[in-house]
Amino acid sequence: MSNSPEPLILGLDHIQIEAPTGHEEAARAFYTRFLGLPELLKPAALQPNGGVWFALPDGRQLHTGAVQEFAPRLKGHPCFRCTDLELMLARAAAFGVAVQEDLQLAPLRRLFFHDPFGNRLEVVEGGHASEPLG
Repeated sequence: MSNSPEPLILGLDHIQIEAPTGHEEAARAFYTRFLGLPELLKPAALQPNGGVWFALPDGRQLHTGAVQEFAPRLKGHPCFRCTDLELMLARAAAFGVAVQEDLQLAPLRRLFFHDPFGNRLEVVEGGHASEPLG
């Protein structure tokens, strides 16, 4: 038996981004039609709050939450992984989504774009490398 305690945090369940009240149809168009994320049934108790829930392929979720005094996230952002950034760029062009490619972490390939509400989003090819501290 190990002396190290069981981890308190087991993983990431979902992320929530804010959007203006009444954003749901625009969120569906962007997150389902453009990014291909299937919509999830939001629990009945939370449906009056507005917002939409989407499934990520790894079992995690992306939630949008409606707020009265909305301000887009310009720095903080979720980062999605993809297998082929060229396909992502082509899809963005087909949907008229402006992207900014970033070479700061080359050879890692990544890009940034904004959802219809101005929130910053990142897509990275593969994933960010990580190395534990000491």
